Amino acid sequence: MNILLLKTLHLAGALALFTSLGAVLLGGSNKKSATILHGISLLLILLVGFAMLGKPPMHHSWWMIKLGLWCFLGLAPALAKRKVLPAPLVLVLCLAAAATAAWLGLTKPF
Repeated sequence: MNILLLKTLHLAGALALFTSLGAVLLGGSNKKSATILHGISLLLILLVGFAMLGKPPMHHSWWMIKLGLWCFLGLAPALAKRKVLPAPLVLVLCLAAAATAAWLGLTKPF
């Protein structure tokens, strides 16, 4: 598959993910739709990410760290809903996780 199309889909999934996170965490009007968008965008990011990766390079660990960050982004609404962390803090942590994932994907440092 064309790598440009895969990167575009991956970026679209990330935009949809943070749109849904903002709606869920900061009290949007229709939380059910935002939660559905959250799950679909997580699935899109995961599938397209592995399609771009092809065969995972087992000798590198950057993609495993990105998978852990992906799990955190999936867990984030539950952290705010159960009041483990305040919603604005969860959103800031999600933005930091996204910046870290972007850096790992662009530089592949290890």
